[in-house]
Formats: sequence, structure tokens, C-alpha cells
Amino acid sequence: MATPALKSIGIVYLVGAGPGDVGLLTLRGAEVLGQAEVIVYDALINPDLLRLAPKTAEIIFGGKRSSDHAMPQAELNRLLVEHARAGKTVVRLKGGDPYIFGRGGEEAQELAAAGIAFEVVPGVSSISAVPNYAGIPITHRDFCSSFTVITGHEDPAKDASSVDWARLASTPGTTIILMGVKRIREITSQLIAHGRPPETPVGMIHWGTTSRQRTLTGTLATIAGLVEETKFTAPAVIVIGEVVNLRDQLNWFENRPLFGQRVVVTRTRDQASQLTRQLAALSAEVLEIPTIKILPTDRPTDVAEALLELNSYDWIIFTSPNGVTMFFEYFFKAFEDMRDIGGVKIAAVGPATAAKLKELHLKVDLMPEEYVAPKIASALAKYESIDNLKLLLMRAEVANRELPEALEALGGIVDDIACYRTVPETEDPNGAAARLLESGADWITFTSSSTVENFHARFPLPELLQKFPGLKLASIGPETTKTIVALGLKPTVEAKPHTIDGLVAALTKATAPKRPTKSRAVRAGKSLAS
Repeated sequence: MATPALKSIGIVYLVGAGPGDVGLLTLRGAEVLGQAEVIVYDALINPDLLRLAPKTAEIIFGGKRSSDHAMPQAELNRLLVEHARAGKTVVRLKGGDPYIFGRGGEEAQELAAAGIAFEVVPGVSSISAVPNYAGIPITHRDFCSSFTVITGHEDPAKDASSVDWARLASTPGTTIILMGVKRIREITSQLIAHGRPPETPVGMIHWGTTSRQRTLTGTLATIAGLVEETKFTAPAVIVIGEVVNLRDQLNWFENRPLFGQRVVVTRTRDQASQLTRQLAALSAEVLEIPTIKILPTDRPTDVAEALLELNSYDWIIFTSPNGVTMFFEYFFKAFEDMRDIGGVKIAAVGPATAAKLKELHLKVDLMPEEYVAPKIASALAKYESIDNLKLLLMRAEVANRELPEALEALGGIVDDIACYRTVPETEDPNGAAARLLESGADWITFTSSSTVENFHARFPLPELLQKFPGLKLASIGPETTKTIVALGLKPTVEAKPHTIDGLVAALTKATAPKRPTKSRAVRAGKSLAS
């Protein structure tokens, strides 16, 4: 249905969120989420997707799990219609695809009957994606050329099952069953009773496409017993057929280095994406819990005065990407042309800071080999004598005095200017903080002293480590480690080099020796607690 011309009439987007991995959301889905004024989301969607919504959006939980309904369907339908009639852009965010076992068709009917404009945004279905992530292709020319999909959770109001078990048992190809964990014994018994060989392979994938994914394999004759023995729970996709035997060969996702590891990222929301992407690419479950946010300095006149004297400086020293970003925000308010920066030389601490400067097509004249601020003084002294040179140091309001003191000790004339400040971040829009406090994590990563201090202020670290003894700390470098040690704690790993890449490498190395070399199929007697 076409979007109405008048904004006074709202519209509802029925958006498929995919099976769990945030990367499987479609571009169109991300686009409409970014425009949403109201979002009604399901229980099985990845809450990290809610970060794509505007901060002003009203977010409503309308999830359902088996008999536990947060909101009756009739009430949910009424809500969609009500907000659309109020002229709002509404996103109904549904797991998988809206029209595949998701009651999206029923919701679309209600909207059509009410005269509400709507658009359906298809999603990646768990039917294909979840087996894929477990190393099971649902078709393969050596085994089958078709597949059949049924739901294992039919309408409870029905007098009898609508599944033709005799026909299903005799249908060639792969059988996929959604929402069938509770009825697995009945399902397998029916298939065997109607002629499906008891030795037919079965795979069951729990929380597929996420780092919580667990896979249980067996046969029609054994799988129900294994489910009971391992306490295997929903949500899960069940795959029945010879293609399950390909899992040992094709299991790519569960064999990545950080699979099964829950890692907390404490960087600012704007900076977290680089670390999050690298961790997710290694199959880690990432909890983004930013502890700081960057704001302009409380002393803007100091920056303004430094800009007026810019041509008098010999060096500008940046110690973080934040310093670069905030300095040039002030710079371009005062000047229209980058050439107004003059002939000043530029020093940067760390490749991330240097990369931020290179984005502005600025040459970095000096970067110390060790990516810590105090080393910049000795590196400058080796580059040239800094006696009587005028140095502009651009950094945070609260910063270690070691660097300016070292520069002054070498004869430099230092203007230590705060161009930004860090303040605690206390919001939890995607529920990551709540998940940490509820069930812990494997790692907490710290990329600066301020992330340690602010995280500790919000979640006292000694208490958190006592509550979750398996929780480990990862530091990006010596300055960050000093702040951790000051709390009476010690990081398990410290990155070398002191970069995001180095931090990821340190986590991977620390985790690798403890991991099995074989596929993570769940065997009898192993718990599935996640």
C-alpha cells in the first residue's frame, strides 16, 4: 500500500527483524527504524536493534512466548491503529519475517480493515538462517532438493492437529519445524510411526545466529531423550534430514575464536562500533554499556583564546580521537578554511587518533611507538629540541598531569587546554546493563581510564567480580591498567599494541587455549545454560 501524501495520516511498517544477528536486518528495515516515532517489538528480536531508533521514539514491548503474552493480540492491533490514526510513523518489529509464522498477516488485515496505510518489510527467516549458522544447509544436491516447513505450535483452539503426519513422513527432502521443542517427543514419535526411519539425523538449534546459539544433534529415535537430558529449551529451530550430517564439516559460526564469549564494551556510543564489529565478527556476544559520553568543555573561552593564537604554536598534540573531533568542531566555527591552521606541526598518540586526523587530510608529523601519552615527550625530544617551543595540548578536562609536566621539564611552553569533557552515561536503551547485572559476562573491556572510573561508579567493580567470579577484565594499555590497579584489581590481559586491534587480539589469545578444537555440538550430559 502506498505511503499517504499527508503526514497527518500515519503509517505502520511491519518489519522483519531477522533471526537474531543484528547484521541480518535489511537496509530497508534499518531505514524505517531510523524514522520511527513508535516501535512495538517482539520478545525474540535482538534488543540492540532498538539503537537504530531515534532517541525520541516511544518503545513498547509487545512480545509473546508460548503462553506468556506481554500484550494480547487484540490489544496490540488496537495500539498500532491508534498510533497510526494519531499521525505517527509506527514500526512493528517482528522476529524473522512478518509473514512467516509471525501473525504479520493478521496484523496487516487489521490495518487494512481500519484504513491504515502499511508497508511490509520482509526479514531474513530463521527457516534458512538458523540452520546456516549451525553448519546445516537445508538443501544439498547430494542429499535433497526440497524442504518442508511446519509449525510445532498450532492454534490451541483447534480440535485436532492439521499436520498430515503420514504425508510429512513420506515427503522427501529436509523437514524444518519451528516452535516444536515442547512437543519434540510427540513429533518424532509421529514421524517414526508413519514410516520415517528412526536413524534419520536431527539437529536442534537454540537461539540461532547469536552468540547464545547451542546445537543439539541426534536422530529421530534419540533426540527427545537428549532434549530432556540436556534440558534443551526454546526458542529453537528443528532440522530433520540427512543434511544434518554436514554439520561437522560446515560449522563455521560456532568455531570462531570468541563464540560463546559475552564481552562488555564500555566505550562511548559513537566509538563503540569499531570494537563491537570486530568482536561480533569473531562470534562474541557484545553488550554495549557505554560509561561515558563526550560533551563540549565547560571552558570554551580557553579554546577560543588558543584558536586566536593558533599561528604562534609550534606543535598541537592530540591524545585521543575525541580531542581531534571536539577541537575541529570549535575550529570550523571560528574559521572557514583548513589552511587557517597554519604551519603548526601535529603529534598524535595512537593510530586511532592519527586516523581521525588523516580523515581531515592532515599529516601527522609524530606518533610515539608506544601509544601512551607520556611517551610523546621523549618522542618530541628525539624529533627536535623543544626548548622554548610553544606546544598546544588538546585533551579532556580531567586528564593526567604527567604529559604537560614532562614537556615543561624539557623546556617546552605548554598550553594544556580542555576541549571536551567526559560525563557518566547512565541510560540503558537496549537493556545491556540489565543483562549484565542479571547474568554476568565473560569479559569487560576498558579503553581508557575514564571508562574504568565511570563504569566503577555505576557498577562497583569489586562487587561485580564477587557476584560473577568468572568475569575478567581487559585493558587497552598501561594508563588504563593503572586505574584498574588503583581499585585493588588486576586485568587479565593488557593489549599490545595498545589499540583496538591489540585488545581484540589479546582477548582471542586469552580465550583460545580454553576452547575445544571440535565442533560445539551439545552432547548428552552437557548443560545448555547460557
